[in-house]
Amino acid sequence: MPVNMSSKVASPIIRQIKDSRDALDFFESVLLPEEDEKTQKIIMNYPTVYIHNWKASGDFEVYVGESNDVFKRTRQHYDAASDRSAWQSRLLEKDARLFIIGHEHFNKSLTLDVENRLIHYLMSVDKVKHVHNQRGNPQNSYYPIEELDDIFQKIWKGLRKENKELFPTESSIKDSAIYKASPLHKLTKEQENARTLIIQKVIKALEDNETKQLIFIEGEAGTGKTVLNSSTFYELYCQAEEDNRKIDCHLLVNHDEQITVYEQIAEKLGLTEKYGKVVCKPTTFINNHSEDNPVDVAFIDEAHLLLTQGKQSYRGQNQLKDIIDRARVTVVMFDENQILTTEQFWESQILDEYRNQAKAVDNYIVLDKQLRMHADAATIDWIDSFTKKGELKKIPRASEDYTIKVFDSPELLDKEIKKRANESDSALSRVIATYDWEYSSINRPVNHLIKYWEVLIGGWHKPWNRELESELTRKEKRAINGLAWAEQPQTINEVGSTFTIQGFDLNYAGVIIGPSVKYRDGKIIFDPSASHNDKAVRNRTLSDGTKRKFGETLIQHEVRVLMTRGVNGMYIYACDPELQAELIKASK
Repeated sequence: MPVNMSSKVASPIIRQIKDSRDALDFFESVLLPEEDEKTQKIIMNYPTVYIHNWKASGDFEVYVGESNDVFKRTRQHYDAASDRSAWQSRLLEKDARLFIIGHEHFNKSLTLDVENRLIHYLMSVDKVKHVHNQRGNPQNSYYPIEELDDIFQKIWKGLRKENKELFPTESSIKDSAIYKASPLHKLTKEQENARTLIIQKVIKALEDNETKQLIFIEGEAGTGKTVLNSSTFYELYCQAEEDNRKIDCHLLVNHDEQITVYEQIAEKLGLTEKYGKVVCKPTTFINNHSEDNPVDVAFIDEAHLLLTQGKQSYRGQNQLKDIIDRARVTVVMFDENQILTTEQFWESQILDEYRNQAKAVDNYIVLDKQLRMHADAATIDWIDSFTKKGELKKIPRASEDYTIKVFDSPELLDKEIKKRANESDSALSRVIATYDWEYSSINRPVNHLIKYWEVLIGGWHKPWNRELESELTRKEKRAINGLAWAEQPQTINEVGSTFTIQGFDLNYAGVIIGPSVKYRDGKIIFDPSASHNDKAVRNRTLSDGTKRKFGETLIQHEVRVLMTRGVNGMYIYACDPELQAELIKASK
């Protein structure tokens, strides 16, 4: 039987006091001497972690630290409070509280890792509007790193007993879009190497006064592009601040839901307050910057969503070219398999020009380790075969970490997703579908008897994404403000599309494969005539003036986006009878 490490790890010592010099003196001279000898020893002689926190305009601001002498360090913070520009000055004005955290196994490395994770968690809490730390300092190997998770879990539970508003459940934090896109994640070795290389290239380009430099990072869904992007972006600002030099970085993304997440991260980390608007959409960036005065660095997340032809809001012909022209260095995160619309479609020879431009100066990086899905190689191969080759292989057996399951009806799939969503460790489970049913964010259904744009299969029907938002009260709308589609509670009663779920994770994804995906003569085929995604099936004018359709390829990409959302599993129902029959056969 496996050993339960958590039961062997001692409970942490957590004390909460008023955050003031008098309260600290009283705690040290009166309250602590009343504690048992072991507690006194741990607080007085061991490294500790501490959290300053106070409320401002209804939300919390926090500072997390660690020290070998918490009393000396805290008094240094109080000494700094006379500086009105320092965060410590808030301690004099607000009803601030101080948490002091000790543990019998704390050493320098362990407290640094606990500090880093606390910063990461608290930045992801909805009620925390500002984390005043510059950045954490994640550690590598040390004793007892194997106890970190258990010790931290006990610390968080202890903090929750003190304040549930400031310390919500761990599962709610880990499911949040802000947590998943945070620059404070501990990077994998592959990501660390990529970040180091990017920063070296950026610094050299800035020192040499170069312009129009391109760094091209390619990786499929779930390979850690977003975390690498946000981490590198933030690290450049932190290094510049430490070196007392200026840097002008901008983070761009052409995705409505994802840009909201980045804006919140920039605000919580104080970047917006210090540097102004550093996150925006590509068109906004292009319109507000000129080639004559380029910014230092432009980071583009989901660069495959950039426009490669003009539309109403964008009058140019290629957003990537326009951004490169307005930046000394442009860093792009790209996945060709997530291009979903004709206006984003890249002609292969044009895309290869950019790849080769980066390769020529060793600025081309590939991320190939799957970090999102807890799936084994056989499961990844099954999804690759389905979405890239049109092949339907035998579905691999379920493992402890990942499951693919085929359902006999959309009702049963929906019921299972709702069941999962009621479990604390898989609350972020939703039904998503190919864009094969009519929807408009502007117009209402012509048939006034139909209340919503819906996904309709036989007698089962369910509203498309964002349809139920209009029925929420003002209070409910305020509560979901800034949350990604899947994080909003009412969306358990909706069906998500690629346009709401792209770039985000789900615990379990209930994938409804609509009529645009069929099985004929032993092959999966993608049928644009059955799709309602006009942006995928209409003509595209190419650079030589000819018009072509790319619907089959774009629907193939759409299915891949849906099938790579689930961290722990994917449930499937197919509308095409032949495909559904083959899926059931493949699952047996």
